[in-house]
Amino acid sequence: MSNLSKILWGIVFIVIGIIIGLNALGVTNINIFFDGWWTLFIIIPCLIGLFDNDSEGKTGNLIGIVIGVILLLAIRGVISFQIVGKLIIPIIFVGIGLSIIFNETLKSKVSDKVKEAKKNGLETYAATFGEQNVKKDGEDFNGANLDAVFGSVNLDLRKANITNETAIKASAIFGGVEILVPENVNVKVKSTPIFGGVSNKTTYNKESQIVVYIDAFCMFGGVDIK
Repeated sequence: MSNLSKILWGIVFIVIGIIIGLNALGVTNINIFFDGWWTLFIIIPCLIGLFDNDSEGKTGNLIGIVIGVILLLAIRGVISFQIVGKLIIPIIFVGIGLSIIFNETLKSKVSDKVKEAKKNGLETYAATFGEQNVKKDGEDFNGANLDAVFGSVNLDLRKANITNETAIKASAIFGGVEILVPENVNVKVKSTPIFGGVSNKTTYNKESQIVVYIDAFCMFGGVDIK
């Protein structure tokens, strides 16, 4: 979760607290349990999710917002549920189509960068039933291949010299991979989780032209990017 999304969640809770407090004091009489109030549990998380760093989830967040707003309007009587029934399925299909297009475009670019880096030779770090911690303090970094099988690999690039686009292929099978990157880079992730998870907690730096492409695969394991 990005700092901005945390701030937005904080604002939401502050506003709710203020409303409840003013209602208790009799200053206001705002009904927070209005007809359709539960749709806010769809709309607000999806809206805040747009400000998070996980680009792969933005299409789903947009779909969630649209569906939440349509349901709220239907409950409030602005539109009929008959129209809702006609719109929900087309919206889902359009959303799935957009998700496929944008995700495949990103995944294709990440895959191309990883293949290009492999041709130039990738440093390989592997851990099987063990742990490997790698720090590249003050060293040039031009890509790496990370494999964790029933173990963990931790790659610390926070003080590494990264001057060009570079790629990392990370694989975690019943294990974990942690990648720490500098603040002055952008991270693009292609993820393939199978009963596992890939988490990108980096802060997007729109002014930086240095990009780290990460092709992450995990099976009963996890890849964390911070």
